Amino acid sequence: MGDVVNLNRFRKQKEREEKSRQAAINRVKHGATKAERQRQDVTRAKTLRDVDGHRLERSDRTDPENGPGSA
Repeated sequence: MGDVVNLNRFRKQKEREEKSRQAAINRVKHGATKAERQRQDVTRAKTLRDVDGHRLERSDRTDPENGPGSA
């Protein structure tokens, strides 16, 4: 004779596995978590500030309206 199976337990376990599978698909589909996006934004802003801070100012700039070489 076969083993006795609790159908409610079996059904609930199957639903949990399906939800877990769907959650994995959604994580891939919708990307990073909110905390990861915020961390990326902070890192990006810091990088831009650093680049702007290291930018050299040129004293021999040309006037963009008149073109290069115009005085």
